[in-house]
Amino acid sequence: MTASAHYPGPSRPAPVPRAAATLPLLLALLLAACSSSPPPRPSAASTAPFKVEDVTPDDPLRANDVLMRALGLVGTPYRWGGNTPEGGFDCSGLVGYVFLDAAKVYLPRTTREIAKFDADTPPRYKLAPGDLVLFGDRGSVFHVGIYVGEGRFVHAPSTGGTVRLDRLDGPYWGRVYTGARRVL
Repeated sequence: MTASAHYPGPSRPAPVPRAAATLPLLLALLLAACSSSPPPRPSAASTAPFKVEDVTPDDPLRANDVLMRALGLVGTPYRWGGNTPEGGFDCSGLVGYVFLDAAKVYLPRTTREIAKFDADTPPRYKLAPGDLVLFGDRGSVFHVGIYVGEGRFVHAPSTGGTVRLDRLDGPYWGRVYTGARRVL
């Protein structure tokens, strides 16, 4: 290296600020983190997502009437103890109203009684539109909805909400799904 006219001694590269020196390392770590996949979660059979194969209801016309009536109530406010479109619905009130109005089927008033209702219990992966879908935890059933097909169901979920469509394989509903009842 040669001396410069302005600076005596050998020429040296300009000092690099410490932050700039660590920038390539940080970028490399960031890119490595973005390209790696997260560690797999432990899964149990009850928490694994499930695919539903739709089967034809025994009475397709009545099942269709149930579905159309239930879908027509989407957006109706939730109300604990409610069982009319004017007053709002809780989950079992919605199910009871729809089945009575559209199919002339009387169902028990509470979710617990519906879970005990004497009806066929189809497997989780073979549901028919119009089946009742049940949700619970630790042996207790606390929610009911109406399966509409393609992995979706209509229900009245909770205070402050409205009647809506949700997916059975969603993270919450897939985890708490406990069974179904086929009443049509």
